[in-house]
Amino acid sequence: MHVDPKDGTCRSCNGELAIVDADDVTMTVVCDECGDTYDVETDAFGDGCVTYYIPFMAARLEEDGD
Repeated sequence: MHVDPKDGTCRSCNGELAIVDADDVTMTVVCDECGDTYDVETDAFGDGCVTYYIPFMAARLEEDGD
């Protein structure tokens, strides 16, 4: 899942971020431009966890067949 650049960009190069993993506390993002990978809080993009975290976790559950 990609992060809308208006919500957040890579802290190293301002490139576009993709969320590649998440748990109860963090989301792991990777930059499409420089490849930098790091963890951010679940509400790092100021969306109250609604735009990115919840849909990412829901998609993960659907993929697992739960």
